Amino acid sequence: MARTARRTAPLMLVVAAVGAGALVSPQSAGAAAREDDPVRALERVAHPLRSTGPGGSTEDLRPLDAMVGGATVVGLGEATHGSHEFFTMKDRVFRHLVEDKGFTTFAQEVSWTTGLRFDAYVRGGAGDVRALVHRELAKTPWDTEEYVELLRWMRAYNDKHPQRQLRFMGNDLNYPRTGEELYDGVTDYVRRHEPDLLPRITELYAPLRRLTDGDAHMGRPQAERERLAERARTAYRLLKGRQPEHGGKRFALALHHARSVQQTATIYAFELNTPDGDRAAMLYRDRIMAENTAWWQRYTGTKVLLSAHNAHVAYSSYDPRYPKMQGAFLRDLLGKKYVSMGFTFDRGAFLAQPGGDGAWKSFSVGPATEEMNEHTLDRVRHDDYYVDLRKAPEAARSWLRTARTTYSIGAGWPDGPYKIALASSHDVLIHLHDVTAAHRQTR
Repeated sequence: MARTARRTAPLMLVVAAVGAGALVSPQSAGAAAREDDPVRALERVAHPLRSTGPGGSTEDLRPLDAMVGGATVVGLGEATHGSHEFFTMKDRVFRHLVEDKGFTTFAQEVSWTTGLRFDAYVRGGAGDVRALVHRELAKTPWDTEEYVELLRWMRAYNDKHPQRQLRFMGNDLNYPRTGEELYDGVTDYVRRHEPDLLPRITELYAPLRRLTDGDAHMGRPQAERERLAERARTAYRLLKGRQPEHGGKRFALALHHARSVQQTATIYAFELNTPDGDRAAMLYRDRIMAENTAWWQRYTGTKVLLSAHNAHVAYSSYDPRYPKMQGAFLRDLLGKKYVSMGFTFDRGAFLAQPGGDGAWKSFSVGPATEEMNEHTLDRVRHDDYYVDLRKAPEAARSWLRTARTTYSIGAGWPDGPYKIALASSHDVLIHLHDVTAAHRQTR
């Protein structure tokens, strides 16, 4: 909601006191804004938001169309994993992009198998959406009422538009659980089209099928995890070597199932729980998420809204544990066909796990202190607004290029502080004055 109305009353008092004829521009009144003032510069290009929730007019989002331009993948971040307004604003932006820009896929940093199950639901599959979300996301930040509402809307849209189906895609690795449908998807294809490969593929996958979750996988010695990864890679290479001359959707999907099995086994083969091993694994993860998203966009021919944390949709990393982010890989793959949109907020609440492990609890922060990016962003006259950082005046660009302390909160709390240069991280920024905690599903 715009803050302009709140600031009108003092102005009216001035008019009443000195007369309308005496009301002159701030510059001539001796209160000239400095040319390098980032607040005034941002106000010239900021677009106020009518609402952070879906429904109603989207006229205030029209300028977003030009910011997205011809992008086929838009990464939309979140400054916390557990704030209501980040969920609902993503829902609102997605609905607008569906209607105005032809987007039809919502992608999320969840496993490929979870994506398959959500995709089946939104396209009319059986099952209770609450139970589905809880089963798939209970250990993640997204087992929320807001997520349930998004999937319900996608399904309702598909019911009304059978010729233009919305899709859901999970672009992440398959931890904590792989899912039998991946192995079955590969072996079913091989049985029908390459039956001579079936005994070997079945043999290669046998020990991997017995590892039902990430804990079971990590419980194996390092050497065994490396052997399991090689088994998954061998199965992938064998299937890839049988690519039909003219391709084909069935083969492409089966091969991606095999690729996903390989990706999961590979990340568990890193020397995790060591600094170097963790960094290498996170570099691999961000690269794989980008490659999976780009693959899906080519496979389906759809335009994709990619939902993830600000850090993962960004172009630059502020945390040495993450050497290169998904957003940077996507820019490498797609060029200007990828657009990154980040969130900031001045104050508010979020769900997180104390110490990164345990029950989800509500925490709060803010208002931002003077040295933080959000302190200046919140001085813009709108409570909630968005801005194209690429087209900001130089006074704002210069300020945006400097790294400053910024809220960036993941699944655990406390988290940070981190110094982030906004201009080198995102193309578009959405700033919210205040956020509230997301609504965790109760069972």
